[in-house]
Amino acid sequence: ALDLGGTSDPYVKVYLMPDKKRKFETKVHRKTLNPFFNETFSFKQVPYSETFDKTLVFAVFDYDRFSKHDQIGEVKVPLCMVDLAQTIEEWKDIQSVKVDDQYLGDICFSLRYVPTSGKLTVGILECKNLKKMDITGASDPYVKIKLLDSKGKRIGKKKKTTVKMGNLNPYYNESFVFIVEQEMLRRVSLELVVADYDRIGSSDPIGRVECGYNRKGLELKHWKEMVENPRRPIVHWHVLKDVEPGDDDDDEKKKEKKKEGEKKERKKEVDNNKIQ
Repeated sequence: ALDLGGTSDPYVKVYLMPDKKRKFETKVHRKTLNPFFNETFSFKQVPYSETFDKTLVFAVFDYDRFSKHDQIGEVKVPLCMVDLAQTIEEWKDIQSVKVDDQYLGDICFSLRYVPTSGKLTVGILECKNLKKMDITGASDPYVKIKLLDSKGKRIGKKKKTTVKMGNLNPYYNESFVFIVEQEMLRRVSLELVVADYDRIGSSDPIGRVECGYNRKGLELKHWKEMVENPRRPIVHWHVLKDVEPGDDDDDEKKKEKKKEGEKKERKKEVDNNKIQ
């Protein structure tokens, strides 16, 4: 049960991996944990010789009218393990989906570098389809931007966008400047963390992107394009990645230091009273 009422609105997506070109969906069954679908789908023009390296996936979702649908779990059936000449009817346990496989959302930002001044300008444009973090089915997202050295330690102060309350597709259009010497561009990286603002506790990270020469794929490409095209803003959409535990502990460290400082102050006061 994924809804507050102790129930779900399940439906199933059916597709073949690795291509995922054709996807079928069943109808949504409202407020039930025991849906009866009785629907048939056909994958046409799949040569028998190509079935051996394909996997049939049944992904079960909980429908949500207002935001991204939650995945309940999935069943994967490698076609090389079944006799396709027979009609097969059997029960299989739904496997939970790894958190790593869950889609966290996308962020669009620009990078611009001016070699003469060493100005690295980061333009946070927008995010879309962010993972909902609150019980209300929303998030209050903002973006934290940090410059990291080769060991992953923060250089200078981190910068933050404004908070967009109750919005899974926030538009920011805010820019931030870091000063980076040209020879340092190979040794630093830029981390962007999208977090869900919490007025009472610490903010929960939704996902992150890190650009630099030490990265791979688009995170490397975006950085290289920025370096190779000085003075030009280079814009890309990035898929957010999971935040590793300990990646975002700056706020917690600050709180701990504050607590320690307060303890020391209280101890001083007690000691002074004793002396008097």
